[in-house]
Amino acid sequence: MESSYTHIDIFAGCGGISLGLHNAGWRGIFAVEKSKMAFETLRYNLIERLNHFDWPEWLPVSEHDILDVLRDYRQELSGLRGRVTLCAGGPPCQGFSLAGKRKENDERNLLVKSYVEFIDLVRPKLLFFENVRGFTAPFGEADSKGQPYSDFVTGSLENLGYSVKDFVVDFSDFGVPQKRKRYILTGNLEGTPENFHKILFRSKNAFLAEKGLPERVNLKDAISDLERSHGEVPSERFKAFNEGVYGPIESAFQSYMRKGVDSVIPDSHRFANHRKNTIERFKYIQQNCSKGRDIGEEVKDKFNLKKQVIVPLAGDEPCNTLTTLPDDYIHYSEPRILTVRECARIQTFDDQFKFRENYTTGGPRRKEQVPRYTQVGNAVPPLFMELAGRVLKEM
Repeated sequence: MESSYTHIDIFAGCGGISLGLHNAGWRGIFAVEKSKMAFETLRYNLIERLNHFDWPEWLPVSEHDILDVLRDYRQELSGLRGRVTLCAGGPPCQGFSLAGKRKENDERNLLVKSYVEFIDLVRPKLLFFENVRGFTAPFGEADSKGQPYSDFVTGSLENLGYSVKDFVVDFSDFGVPQKRKRYILTGNLEGTPENFHKILFRSKNAFLAEKGLPERVNLKDAISDLERSHGEVPSERFKAFNEGVYGPIESAFQSYMRKGVDSVIPDSHRFANHRKNTIERFKYIQQNCSKGRDIGEEVKDKFNLKKQVIVPLAGDEPCNTLTTLPDDYIHYSEPRILTVRECARIQTFDDQFKFRENYTTGGPRRKEQVPRYTQVGNAVPPLFMELAGRVLKEM
């Protein structure tokens, strides 16, 4: 597929942004992603299956730390000036998240400066930057006058000659079955960035209608065909686990997600092996706690639970914001956590998109490895990004 609309995906993760842009008719130049695990998923889907990228010869087709790319390929990056329509992506968000510890000196926060340096070298015509809502909050105490990183980014990009506009959106307003509020920044070297916000909201209803999708999708309509009650089979690859099988399609969203899939076993739909007492605890929580809300300290004390967040999900509402920790949430009707495939559905990855590497990790490895659950939790929903890609073309 030839396209005059080209993009570079930085901090690419498993490829949510690139998948959305691919579906909107964009062509990738390359992607920068530090994690080998996340890059293997991106490689399988975007490079090998969809042939989305025209990868340059000077950059090995593998995972890369953006700091290494900036150090080793400065001349090559500068040589791309005038050839790149869009740079899309935002640095890892954990250091900014209001749900986390928000350490101002978190090394991941320093990657914001690397982002600005990358833009300075490549000078794309357009920018799309996504991060958590906490990106706009100042660091420090409640009365702190510390500068939010959003101010640093907008000021730095304006100094490079970009006109920028930032705002917060809730992806559940765009057909994504998840209440996920995110910081969005767009920038132009020429033109008015306010157009993105205007066209985005003006176009969403027609975009979703074209796909046969409603504006708001609840959790049950997103994943009820993946319930364990539809059946399960022993996993061929993971010997101690069972995988679910598809049930009947029960919504327009499910039909859209399953388009082109001919297997009876969804990818990455492996059920966790919960202990008997864990299953009983989940049943108690589902029967006695409010859906869609944290269970509270009293119930945590009853079961001696130290987790910060445990939420029994509500089937008749969009899902709470997915995290990278699968045991934060309990399924809306079954005493178990969600599978990777269910999380991927909630993030609007279609069922043809397959995830690679480990399902989970723990201990010290959690700081370095990006297993399947984390890949999904960190991603930008491809459905929203497809609409964004269409709007960016109009800009």
